[in-house]
Amino acid sequence: MDLFAKLQADLKQAQLNREKLVTSTLRLVLSEIHNSEIQTGQSLSQAEIVTIIAREAKKRTEAAEAFKKGGRAEAAEKEEAELKVLQAYLPEQLSTEELTKIVKETITEVGATSISDMAKVMSAVMGKVGGKTDGATVSTIVKENLHG
Repeated sequence: MDLFAKLQADLKQAQLNREKLVTSTLRLVLSEIHNSEIQTGQSLSQAEIVTIIAREAKKRTEAAEAFKKGGRAEAAEKEEAELKVLQAYLPEQLSTEELTKIVKETITEVGATSISDMAKVMSAVMGKVGGKTDGATVSTIVKENLHG
């Protein structure tokens, strides 16, 4: 079953089970997917759908942090609960060790020697790891390896 069909089936089941949080979260993701399809004028690939889910997950993470800083624990808990729903649809995330290994291999492959080559390395690494980690983590590891 493709990811889009799984999202739709899980939404239907959540509605039947009267799970408000899951229902609202899945509706929002499906809406984002639909809006992207309208913008591009074509159906999205599995990778593009994963990218949208990852973007929504990142929004939840950032919102939860902001709510915690603002002293709004209840709102932060809601964002974290939505994040858990979204994470179920994302591929397993790479460990720091695995990501560091990929970054080092990529630096060698593209012949990067300094921080000025960061864009080349970032582009190549993100193409390899697509959806299995976020860009900020990759950026940090690339910077560490290009400086060291």
